[in-house]
Amino acid sequence: MNAAPADLRSWLSARLMSLCAADTTSGSEDAGLADLRALLRELGATVVEQPVAERRTNVLALWGRPKVLFSTHLDTVPPYLPPRLEGDVLFGRGTCDAKGQIVAQLAAVKTLLAEGREGLAWLGVVGEETDSAGAAAAPGLADRLQDLKVLINGEPTELKLATGQRGVQHVCLHCQGRAAHSGSPQLGHNATWPLLDWLQRLRDQARPMDPQLGPELWNLGLLQAGEALNSVPANAEAHLMARVVPGSTFLDEVRRLAPPEGTVDLRLDEPADLYPTVPGFDHAPMPFGSDAPALRLLVPDRTVVLAGPGSITVAHTLDEHLSLADLEAGVDLNHRLALHFLGD
Repeated sequence: MNAAPADLRSWLSARLMSLCAADTTSGSEDAGLADLRALLRELGATVVEQPVAERRTNVLALWGRPKVLFSTHLDTVPPYLPPRLEGDVLFGRGTCDAKGQIVAQLAAVKTLLAEGREGLAWLGVVGEETDSAGAAAAPGLADRLQDLKVLINGEPTELKLATGQRGVQHVCLHCQGRAAHSGSPQLGHNATWPLLDWLQRLRDQARPMDPQLGPELWNLGLLQAGEALNSVPANAEAHLMARVVPGSTFLDEVRRLAPPEGTVDLRLDEPADLYPTVPGFDHAPMPFGSDAPALRLLVPDRTVVLAGPGSITVAHTLDEHLSLADLEAGVDLNHRLALHFLGD
């Protein structure tokens, strides 16, 4: 960007503060639409808005016939945390996940335009944190993106390029029992005990390590049983979220370890996704998912990069933040990635 470092930092800080001032919790993304439109107008973009649902709009910005498409998401997780600047660190919801990605990407676009380059686009999608409704609708914009060479999807990766992302399985474990009065538990069958034993057997199983994606793991997110303190529970269930690697046997093991009264319901099954290596850039496994597997379908040969400033360790926390130094480094990263795929 043709500006002194202090001017660059001021531009980045002001734009990020403005975007983070809007509460764009999933389902209300359009609350930030006015500020986003103003930023894209400032950069001279041709803007296409794609309504996805009420108060939820995907936004595509074009500069020429695009070869490089930057993308990230417009929604944030609750609760809303207003932005505040402490020294050179900006705190607040969305600072790194993912409004910091928006600013880092659009600042790179600003730099590229000042260098006389075109063939660029930027896409903001709704719902990444919940239903990925924006990514599902995005193929409706494909006719404007037929010459793409790459999708650069922004997430807080600590400036490294993701080697890919693990698959996701939402598995519901259910045990059926028989209700009885708590004073005579022998007359019933407590569904909770076989479920807990089932979970313990699953905990005792070693999970594999993938050389590109890291360890397979699972989390017990919800555990529900019973209806009253003085009744023997007739039903119990556990909801597991597994981050699976290629060749995973996790679901098979869940079924193999089930008790006689246990059943398994697979609610979500998304495969792992591997991303190409780009010479000259650092790469690392990432512990999270993103819209990249769906959005890469916009690129004719499916080339995708997942990268950006900030750390996933503070995303979704009450301490979410992004330093302005990291934000500047994110601009540089996106600028270099774009030049690589534009042929420079």
